[in-house]
Amino acid sequence: MNFRYSLLALLLSCAAVQAACPDDAAIAAYVDDFSKGKISKGFGNDISLEDAECAKRKLGQRLKTALGDLVGYKAAFTNPALQERFGVSGPKWGYMYDRNMIDIIAILPADFGARPLYEADFIVEVKDPRLADATTPLEALSYLEGIVPFIELPDLMLEGQFSGNAMISTNVAFRGGVLGMEIPVVKSQAFLDALASMTVILTDENAGGKELGRAQGSALMGNPINAAMWLARELKKDGITLKKGDLLSLGGFIPPQPTKPGMKVKLQYVGLPGDPAVDVEFN
Repeated sequence: MNFRYSLLALLLSCAAVQAACPDDAAIAAYVDDFSKGKISKGFGNDISLEDAECAKRKLGQRLKTALGDLVGYKAAFTNPALQERFGVSGPKWGYMYDRNMIDIIAILPADFGARPLYEADFIVEVKDPRLADATTPLEALSYLEGIVPFIELPDLMLEGQFSGNAMISTNVAFRGGVLGMEIPVVKSQAFLDALASMTVILTDENAGGKELGRAQGSALMGNPINAAMWLARELKKDGITLKKGDLLSLGGFIPPQPTKPGMKVKLQYVGLPGDPAVDVEFN
């Protein structure tokens, strides 16, 4: 065999060996780091999307030991700005669990994770699994129970700089979040339009209401309900059937920011009925 082609075959063989779904030992090591709130090497910054998705599914079972029961699913990278920041081609999804989902007055340590962040997010509660088959956003509203203000508290616990695929492999950084009061869905064009046109505002109430960021509801795929439809379809495609009561987190309106002691972060959705809000204080 020609030496050049022999070398090429060897290099391709090595690449095939390296490019693989993380084994059980690697998954267990990551879950151990996660449980201890430690910076982790993860599964490699050059992990392929296919192997990242495989790692995520393995973690989907193992993270229950640290985070409790499955409560729903999160969409990630639904905002084009976040897709560009992490170098991903489109939205992805991860699992959500109930142990760190807080729906009372939230005062939390600023160092709740290895690289803790706060993010302006949004949740819908599923009423009917037919959401996955909805053909229009207005129809999709029929299959939703309510909308919930939500500050996600992700943990980008990977060491150094990392790729979007590396983040996907670690269940897109989910650790928990703070839930506001649920608002019943109204099946009307006016309600749908309000979701797209609302102004999402983040402020630090302990710094005199200093603004930390703002965006329109349309930042999430044109309308948050489009993100809900996308997530439901992707889950169905991946063999997951939604059930009544599942929570769907629809992505970040504004890039996540690091927590700091002494902050009281308020997230408000101006333009929805009552301009609903949710907040969390870090000590």
